[in-house]
Amino acid sequence: MSTDPGRRRPHPRTFDELIAEAEAEAVSVDGWDFSWLDGRATEERPPWGYARSMAERMGRATAALDIQTGGGEVLASVPELPPLTVATEAWPPNVARATALLHPLGVAVVSDDDEPPLPFADAAFDLVVSRHPVHAWWTEIARVLRPGGCYFSQEVGPASVFELVEYFLGPQPPEGRAARDPERARAAAEAAGLDVVDLRTASLRTEFHDIGAVVYFLRKVIWMVPGFTVDGYRDQLAALHRRIETEGPFVATTTRFLIEAVKPS
Repeated sequence: MSTDPGRRRPHPRTFDELIAEAEAEAVSVDGWDFSWLDGRATEERPPWGYARSMAERMGRATAALDIQTGGGEVLASVPELPPLTVATEAWPPNVARATALLHPLGVAVVSDDDEPPLPFADAAFDLVVSRHPVHAWWTEIARVLRPGGCYFSQEVGPASVFELVEYFLGPQPPEGRAARDPERARAAAEAAGLDVVDLRTASLRTEFHDIGAVVYFLRKVIWMVPGFTVDGYRDQLAALHRRIETEGPFVATTTRFLIEAVKPS
């Protein structure tokens, strides 16, 4: 998504045109490139600059692992990769996308089901990173880290974009809203034998400027509204389209947290 709330490009005005554009075969929802939303949606970025901070740590590492790399877009942005760099990914379209992007950079991409165990030996890496992992398997992270090694990750926080989720699904149970609690992540990391040296949180403004942006987002981030289809939610989409047209962007709150944990020497 664009970070500039003032940057909007012209788009079709009618509901049907916007829906058709977001569902077009040419509109890929593979990987984690959200550039299709430029001008259609904006998302405030966390203040810590994950990609830059991760790249700095990569520059000091000798062996690094990127878990759940998606399409490899963030890892590919690193100016200086360690001599040994490996990435894992579960979703086959993303495995292919990451392989095409990362192999020319010397990165080995491993297809992995995102379930323990990680397919690597004990103490294989001095740096493990992950941006927005579905689940952090802390015992496995601790196992593959060398003593003194670091895990550095930006994760989705609790109740992220729930304004949109609850628009379609209704009020969510307390346990759903409390999932991805950063303090739970701290406790799990410490239980696995890691020392949490940094934990920061951010609540960030997200705006959807047209219904096409909403449809694209829900097609790409499939766990937000499981089983989402335009036909299944057409009435709600049409009502939301009218709301955006009359009241302006649909506003939601994105939550993120940054966690850094070190394996004791």
